[in-house]
Amino acid sequence: MEKDDSINVLGGTLAVCGTDPVTGFFRDGHCNTCAADQGSHTVCAVMTAEFLALSKYLGNDLSTPRPEYRFAGLKPGDPWCLCASRFLQAHEEGCAPKVNLAATHRRALEVVPLDILQLHTA
Repeated sequence: MEKDDSINVLGGTLAVCGTDPVTGFFRDGHCNTCAADQGSHTVCAVMTAEFLALSKYLGNDLSTPRPEYRFAGLKPGDPWCLCASRFLQAHEEGCAPKVNLAATHRRALEVVPLDILQLHTA
């Protein structure tokens, strides 16, 4: 799997999203992506209780620990590389988390317009 160029939505070098917990499709702390990343885990978002509840309700429980995957579960304030479509859905539901634009991969723009990402800038 070859990574796409590490460029953010602002045209600069992709910044680190989060290392505690380690996030990203490649679990390298960045919202890097590639052709195999069908979910486009490209939006660097800061978790909120409201977003985590929505995600759990929609079937993607990010808050429950899963020790078998070395996953402690996310809590409000944790940065995480979200699927672009889930971020857009949360925006449409009125509970999108804050976004770190410098750490959001430019491929997110294939799903989420820049002006929507900017509305939720951290």
